[in-house]
Amino acid sequence: MARDQKLDLLRSVPLFAGLHDADIRRLGELVDEVDLPAGRVLMTQGEHGSELVIVIDGMASVVRDGQTLDDCGPGSILGEISLLDGGPRTATVTLTEPSRLLILGRRAFHSLMDEFPEVRLRILETVAHRVRTLEPSAIH
Repeated sequence: MARDQKLDLLRSVPLFAGLHDADIRRLGELVDEVDLPAGRVLMTQGEHGSELVIVIDGMASVVRDGQTLDDCGPGSILGEISLLDGGPRTATVTLTEPSRLLILGRRAFHSLMDEFPEVRLRILETVAHRVRTLEPSAIH
């Protein structure tokens, strides 16, 4: 993908809304863009996680313990919990249609969290929302 197209993709992601052009260019150095077919398993519950995925186009199904929790489309962030705490994946995520994704590896994810406090806050807000909606018994 041409560099300008990748930067345009990054600008379209709600997680990165409001970042300046220099920041978007830096993000372009951190993320990889991939196109994957329907049926591809992106992460498996209980396995070690090594990347964060952002859905640009397409859909993915999130399943925990055999129960569908959510269908995620463009703008969705997947895999952040495992990268934040170093624990296993909390769900299995499978693409339900051909999808374009942005991938951040563990090192790039931590660089993102260090370099972009506003993005770090949005990711933490996403995690907090998931805790509130998926684990009501764990809320104190």
